[in-house]
Amino acid sequence: MIKAKSLYHLILYSIIFIVILISFFTFIIIENAFDDFQEKIEIIKTDYANKQKDAIRNEIEKTINFIYFYDNKYKNIKSKEEMQKDILEIIESIRDKKSMDNYLFIYDFSGTSLYNPMSKHYEGKNLFKYKDKTGKEVIKELINISKDNAGGYVEYMWLKPQENKEVQKISYALSYKPWNWTIGTGAYLNEIDKVVVQKELEYDEKISNYILQILSLTIMLVLYSIFIYKNATILIVNDVKTIGKYFKDSQLNDTPINQNKIIFGEFKVIANYAYDAMHNIKDKNNMLNELNTHLENTVTKQTKQLTQLVEKQKKFIKNSVHEINTPLSIIQTNLDLYKMTNPVNKYIRNIESGAKTIQYIFDDLSFMIKKDRVNYEKEIFNFSEYLKNRLEFFDDISTANSLFFVTNIQDPIFINFNKTLLQRILDNNISNAIKYSFKDSPIYIKLLQDDLGIIFEVKTTSKKIENKEKIFNDFYRENDARGGFGLGLRIVKEICDKNNVIINLDSTDENTKFTYRFSKNENTTS
Repeated sequence: MIKAKSLYHLILYSIIFIVILISFFTFIIIENAFDDFQEKIEIIKTDYANKQKDAIRNEIEKTINFIYFYDNKYKNIKSKEEMQKDILEIIESIRDKKSMDNYLFIYDFSGTSLYNPMSKHYEGKNLFKYKDKTGKEVIKELINISKDNAGGYVEYMWLKPQENKEVQKISYALSYKPWNWTIGTGAYLNEIDKVVVQKELEYDEKISNYILQILSLTIMLVLYSIFIYKNATILIVNDVKTIGKYFKDSQLNDTPINQNKIIFGEFKVIANYAYDAMHNIKDKNNMLNELNTHLENTVTKQTKQLTQLVEKQKKFIKNSVHEINTPLSIIQTNLDLYKMTNPVNKYIRNIESGAKTIQYIFDDLSFMIKKDRVNYEKEIFNFSEYLKNRLEFFDDISTANSLFFVTNIQDPIFINFNKTLLQRILDNNISNAIKYSFKDSPIYIKLLQDDLGIIFEVKTTSKKIENKEKIFNDFYRENDARGGFGLGLRIVKEICDKNNVIINLDSTDENTKFTYRFSKNENTTS
């Protein structure tokens, strides 16, 4: 659908629409007039042909009746040859010699021309096989159709003396059988062409008048549209300027618009809406300014409080880590001394498991505090051996939770990585596997190397992870009942991103698998 973007476009589209509409109706009028003209021409041609047929038939029937009368009157007095000669002389004497188109012709049944005033050179000649330029055997068809009791018509091409060319002609022929004569006369059909030409001239004049009238109407409508456009534009522009001036002035004062300066009622309505809108906007702006001021003060105050809270939290964690380190070291040292002189039992194993759990949580918190201040340098070491050591560290914890490790570790695999960072990746994945695995289920640990790098994989039999996109976010936990801070996988994700380690998580209703691919340029194999 065409959309007018301005008054000018609206008027232009209107003018184009008017021109198209008028052109369409003009075409329909001319087409209907042409169809009517063609119908009239066909009627004229048909009427002309029928009148000519009736005229030539009447003339032949009168001639046959006269010959019949003359034959019956003198057949006992004169010979047939004398009567035939008399008839030909009588027909010649009564012929309109001024008209070269109206004449009778007579042939005997053999096709010999007996009488043809316009073609004397044919008299006495046999024309039975004569053909016109279309190939029609004219004389033969005339003789054959004349033998019918009612005679008949034949259309053919024949020389017209006045024009000295062959034109369409229709002839009626009827026989006088006692003498074996075919008598006929015809009419040239091209006479109707003159009538048609005259009618065409009248039609052209009529169509020209139609077009002139429609063109005049179109010009008048276009001029009127332009006149309306010019005057309406001036009035509308004045109203728009008045409303625009009001908008500028309304920034300085709250005076209503003077509607007496506006002409169109529609613009007066717009002006009222504009006044109400501007008034409401000013009120809203004042409210927003007050609200912004209040929000800025509140945000500043809350930001200050949050900053203080975060600083206190950091200080608390730092102090907690420092305070935990000493008793944790004492617990582990005494456990080691105790195991040297006493057999290990389940109670000692549980104590050792709890201590190790506190140890890796302590390591995570310690890493969170130091990670932005410490530069973790890479070194080449045996990844396989390092993984086995970490599994040995978590062995007591897994046993205490009724779990066991199933390992597939290719040995040796060397890697160029920082040990502290790698420990955080290994410990968090192994501790999560222990935390979320079903009781008495295996934990599958795999370490392999291919052409692309090193693959570390941990697979557990556990609940499906529903929000795989959120699992690496800060403080996110799938199951709050399992405890923890929700920081472990966030630490792992941060380390992997910085060291080009690709993480892939696949979790179904049967098992969950974390896969880490260390790129080739991050490892060195023996």
